Order: sequence, then C-alpha cells, then structure tokens
Amino acid sequence: MFDFIWNLASFVIALGILVTVHEYGHFWVARKNGVKVERFSVGFGKAIWRKMGQDGTEYVVAMIPLGGYVKMLDERVDQVSEQDKDKTFNSKSVYQRIAIIAAGPFANFAFAIVAFYLMFLIGVPSIKPIVGDIIPESIAAQAKLPNKAEIVEVAGKSIRDWQDVNLALIGEIGSASIVIKTKNADSQYISSHQLSTKNWQFSPEKVSALTSLGIIPYRPQVHNELARIGKDSPAEKGGLKIGDKLIALNDEDLSQGWTDFSTKIKRYPDQLINITVERDGNNQVLQVTPKGIDRNGELIGYLGVSPKADDWPADYKIDISYGVFSALTESVNRTWNLITLSFDMIGKLITGDVSVKNLSGPIAIAQGAGDSAGYGFVYFLGFLALISINLGIINLLPLPVLDGGHLLYYLIELLTGKPVPENVQEAGFKFGALALLALMSIALFNDFSRVLG
Repeated sequence: MFDFIWNLASFVIALGILVTVHEYGHFWVARKNGVKVERFSVGFGKAIWRKMGQDGTEYVVAMIPLGGYVKMLDERVDQVSEQDKDKTFNSKSVYQRIAIIAAGPFANFAFAIVAFYLMFLIGVPSIKPIVGDIIPESIAAQAKLPNKAEIVEVAGKSIRDWQDVNLALIGEIGSASIVIKTKNADSQYISSHQLSTKNWQFSPEKVSALTSLGIIPYRPQVHNELARIGKDSPAEKGGLKIGDKLIALNDEDLSQGWTDFSTKIKRYPDQLINITVERDGNNQVLQVTPKGIDRNGELIGYLGVSPKADDWPADYKIDISYGVFSALTESVNRTWNLITLSFDMIGKLITGDVSVKNLSGPIAIAQGAGDSAGYGFVYFLGFLALISINLGIINLLPLPVLDGGHLLYYLIELLTGKPVPENVQEAGFKFGALALLALMSIALFNDFSRVLG
C-alpha cells in the first residue's frame, strides 16, 4: 500500500510540474502576442482550487491531474465585444498562432534542459560500463567482445555509463550491425567489435538490450546470505531472517551460489518446500511456500528476499558532473539526443522495427516516478527531464486533437493562404481523438500486462 501511495504521489507531483510547464508555454507566448487568456487550468474536471488574477485570467487546479489547458479568447467559440476583437486568438496572424501552439512542447524541451543542467551540476553517481561476462554463442560472443573490458563507444557514440550504453543500443534497433569499442582495465588499448544484428531478437518487455545481445554487466560478488526480507513476503512468513546463509533447497545443494538458488526457487510456485539455512552456527530447516506469480505466461515461484553483495570497487564508481558552463552544453546535447532518439523510435514503431508492446501509459510512468524519487532528488530530476521530452514529442504528433494537429492545420493555411475548412477540421479532431484513445488503450493494456505479469 505504501508503494502505491508513494508512486501515486510522485506521479501527481511529476505530472503537475510538467503540465504546468507545458501550459505556461502556451500562456506566456499568447500573452506576449496580445491574446486574452480567460483560464489557465492544471488538470481537468471539478476545480479544487481557483483564483482570479489581476490580469483577468482565472487560475485553476482541477481534480483529474492528467493534463491541462489554456482557454484563450476566440471568436469561433465565444461572444466577443468589439473592443476585445483584437485580443482573440483567431485574429492573430498564422505565424503568431503557430508560435502560441508550438510554445507548449518547446517549453517542455526547455524544462528538460534546465532539469538536466541541475542534475549535471549536482552530479550523478554512476558505474563504469565494464563487461562482467559474455553469454556463450550469443551475438556478442560471435563478435568476440571481451569480458572484464570497459565499453567506451557504441555506434560512434561516446559512452560513460550503462545508461549511455542502453540508449545507444536502443537507437540502433533495426540496424544490420553495431560497432562496439572497448578497452582493457590494465591498458588504454581500444579494440573494435562489429556485432551482426540482422537477426537480433530484442523484446524490451522480457529482456534488456544488453542481455539480448549476450552482454552481462559486471556486478560485485553476491553471497548466499540474506540481506533483505520483504515485509509480509513468503520468506518472512516462513521464518527466514536477515543473515541466514542458504545451504540447501529440499535435497538440492546450493553451494553454486545465489543465481543457482534464484533459478531453483522459480520451479516451486505455491508449493511447500524445505530450505536449509545456517543461523548462529547451526543448520535449521524451514518450511516455506513461494508465491506463484505469472511472468510472461509462465507461473514461477517468488520468495521476496535479496542477497548480501560485496561493495563496488572504488575505481568502478564515477560521478558524472560538470561545471557551470559545460553543464549547460551537456544538458542541451542530452536533450537533443533524447528528442532525436524518441522520434526515431516513433518511426520504428510505424515500420514495425519496434513493437507496440513497448508503449507505456500512466501506470508505468507512476512506477517510474516513484522509483526515481526513491533513489533521490538527482534521479527524480533526470526522470522529469525524460518525461518532459516525451510529453513535448507526443504533443507534436500530427493528430488534430494535439498541438501537432493544430500546427499541421496552420502550416496548410500558411502554404495555401486560407484556413482549413471547419468541417475538415472537425472530422480531423474526431479521428485524432479516436487515434489518441487507441494509443492510450494499448499503453494501458501494456501497463496492466507488466503489473499483473
């Protein structure tokens, strides 16, 4: 219950910030172009707070935090007095209307730059992308990618941590090959490896890009000793305690390590098992029933425990931070790279290189918000920047119900010299609403599938 409340609160805060930024972009540019703004609303539905400003705009916070709007004076929908006709949205030139509509998405991009800037000024603790192992006969193994080496470049992009690696790999979905450059820890020699990805089977809902290529990141050694027991988990109910050393599962020896135990426990969903542990120098046999959970159509056992692990080596840790001026350059570059990557992914959704199963909705965003907030402020900033970029891009899609659809109509007007007929616009809005509803339905279905799976 606490996780749900935490995720929900983080989601509301994140979305509230980003919607306010987006709508303020429209509001600010509209006011600069002499348009009267009647209402500035964050959220939809019943107002839970409202205030009439001295500027004549009503400011509202509404109950449903899934968007917002700026209501501008417009002769097409309002009765307008003669003295206010020059303050209407429809009276402005097509260039002014384009600027007002485009201001929302671009405000989101500007916010991402600011969020990344603060993140890079504060500094982001991270880990060097050092390969721990290569899965035999995998794509990486065929390219002779070495283990214990640091990845320094992927497809021509410089790499600092595993997030950079993942973003670069995702950007290469659909490519026939990917070149990865590595260097050994004991030398500065850089080797180049070409991975053949013609038959790359990557399903993000099931496995990471790295694992699908056969790359296992380095992790500190994990021990068969329990470091965490989930509250109300099957492990807690079965009497397991922090510090217990795992000896055997039924009659199967567990000396091969944690991975072996994790694999074996999955075989016993909703089945009573005996787990032998060493506690205070003595062996004890405990009876535990792993909970059965559905994972991608397969019922597996879940115990609710985490193991003790060694600390990361000091030379594997890095702090990604920049000075006052270089942080600005880096934040602009990061924002631009994510914008281009997002548009690239949209293109690959259309061509089928990326499955619609990868679309995420508000549930996944809420979980991401809660997770990032739990890690700390700097990670929450990065999450806000990423979602802000995505919000801006979604609004630029050429669906008439979104900003991008309005921009499409105004570009047609700019080219033809006359506005798109009202009946055509109305039909477009209906199509856009249905298309947006279909996308949201797919995203929500994917969310529920991930949660229930």
